[in-house]
Parts: sequence; structure tokens; C-alpha cells
Amino acid sequence: MGTHLYLGVIILAVFATTVANAEIKVVCAKDSIKITWKINAELVPYAARLFLGTCMASGFNVLPSGEGEAEFNYGFADCKFKRQMKGKNLFYRNELTYRPQPRSKPAAYVYPIECVYKRPAGWVPPFLNPGAGVSEGRGSLVFHMALLNDQLTHISKTNVFTLGSFMPIWAAVEQKSHQPLLLLMEECVATTTPELLSGSQVYPIISNYGCLLDSKRGNSKFLPRYQSSALTLLLQAFQLRFGNEVYIHCKLIAWDPEVLDDGKKACHYKKESESWELLDDSSKSSVCSCCDSTCKPRTKRGLEWKTNGFSHHSVLGPLIIVDPSDSKANNVSVPAAYSQVHGLCSETGGLVKLTLNRTKALNLFSTGGPV
Repeated sequence: MGTHLYLGVIILAVFATTVANAEIKVVCAKDSIKITWKINAELVPYAARLFLGTCMASGFNVLPSGEGEAEFNYGFADCKFKRQMKGKNLFYRNELTYRPQPRSKPAAYVYPIECVYKRPAGWVPPFLNPGAGVSEGRGSLVFHMALLNDQLTHISKTNVFTLGSFMPIWAAVEQKSHQPLLLLMEECVATTTPELLSGSQVYPIISNYGCLLDSKRGNSKFLPRYQSSALTLLLQAFQLRFGNEVYIHCKLIAWDPEVLDDGKKACHYKKESESWELLDDSSKSSVCSCCDSTCKPRTKRGLEWKTNGFSHHSVLGPLIIVDPSDSKANNVSVPAAYSQVHGLCSETGGLVKLTLNRTKALNLFSTGGPV
């Protein structure tokens, strides 16, 4: 905990001394906005902490000078823009923020954004329009899972880890037109094969509908979220007795952020308090009390799941775990790339698996997958 606080102070201090040099350009289009935010080289590793409302940068480039340039290209229906009518004008307002800490903490920097338009003829506020209502997301979702480097700033360049070290596993879901979704890891197991076969020997990592078992018997944990649609698992490297190569199989769930219960949660064990804690709201950690027994999803939630829930199975590997005391460990070579899989999951449960190469994963993480 002390290390994370210390790191946060450093990041805040760096930003405070460089923000004065930031260049922000705003272009208001008919139904959208384009923002270019130029940042100093010191902040480039933390580009995933830049937000427009609830949206991350839609693109990011490192300039020849070493500086960074974040681009935000979004419609006013995205990112939680606030629309307000005042006199003959329509205002769309939002904020650019830098958030080195989870959203429960205040932003380190806030820059107001505003676009002003002449009010269209015949336009009325939504609350006066009898046809207005609550919108619901529809369409397909794309899930991703990848390894991060030690600094949590890039996709990892290696799949070789020392026994006992930590492997940052990042998972995310592209929300597209959907309302905000919460990404959960309902179940994760380790095995020696890229496919789960009947009779396969597995090592449970997460089970019981979101209980991180490896946080109680080891030091694994979930890292604080920076947005609901992504999750980072800091998994302590282990060796399997029945093989050298390790594959991590996870069932990812996209869920309603407002609905957490025994069957939909992300819980890890806090050794300091000797109790289970809910990642997204520690005040509601009572939903984790079943992690030492059997968690049973509510029937009502199960019915809703059939119409509003989304799930996907992802596999990450092979991961090579070496023991420094083993003389053979020195002969392990680092592959140029490792296997990653993402998929397209529709509301009807259709699944298409695609190979995700390193370049694609890096772009996805840099533009849409915070940790």
C-alpha cells in the first residue's frame, strides 16, 4: 500500500510541474468534438490516465520530440457530455481530466470543455418530449485479455516470469454503443493446454463467481480500476506440477455496474484484516462473505442474465514460469510473441475466436484499456 501511495505522489508531482506546458486544441463539429492534448515526455507512460468525461483517448501518438499527443474524437452522445439550453443557445459541456488514482479519488487536473451552438428550430429539452426514455445498449461486444509490463504502461514483451514474481493480466471489453458496463472475471483456471478438455488438470485462480482464491493462499490481488470496463489482475507466478507451460483460461463477464451480488462480483482477500473485500465498493464487501463457502447467484439475477448479460471465454499463454534455483532456467529463451485470444460475443451467445497479435493488443491497450 505504501508503495502505491508513494508512486501516486510522484505521478501527481510530475504532472503538476508539466501541465502548464500542455497544449489543448478543441474543434467543435456538428454532432461531435475533436480534441488534441499535447503532453510532455514525462507524462507519456501515463497516457492511459487521460480522460474526456468517461472516455479514454481514442488515439495516442508519441512525437519525434518524445512528447505525446492524445486525441479524443467522440460524439456528444458519448463520454457523458452534459447538454444545456440557455436562451437561444445549446451548450455541450464536459471535462478533460488526468486521473493517476481510481475514479473514487479526485482528478489531479481538470480542464473544462464547452461547445456552443444556436438552438435548432423546434428543439425541446428531452424531459418535455413524451417520446424520450432510457436508452439501452445493443449490438456486439469485443473482449480482450493481455499481459502488461511491470510498469503497467504497455503490453509485455516477454512471457517468461520468475517464480513468485507478479504477472499483470489486463482484461477489457469494448463497450461500443452499450451503456457503461462492468467487466468481471467470473472464473479463471491455469492448465498446460490452450484448450480446456474434459479431464484436464486445472489450478483454480478465481472461482465462486468472482472470488480470487489465489489472494488468500498467495499474494495475488486485483488492482484499483480506472474505468469499469477494464480490470487488472496482479497474479503471483506459480508452477504447475503437471507441466512447464501455463495457460490462463478466464470467463469474462460484462455486467451492469449498479448490480453487484453474490453471483456478480470481484473479491480479493485482505490479509491485513483477514477478510474478503469487494474491489468496486469496500462498504459492500458482505457480498464476498460466501467466498469461503459456496456463493449462489440469485434466481432473479440469473433470469436477467439471459437477456442483459454478456460472457466470453479468453485464454492467455503460454506463460513460462522459471525457478531461479533451477539450472535449466538460465537456458530459457524469450519468445518474440505469445498467444493471445480475443473474441466477438453477441447477445445471443455467438462466439468467434480470433488471434490477437502484439501490435493490435498494444493499440487497444493504449487507446481503450486502462488498468
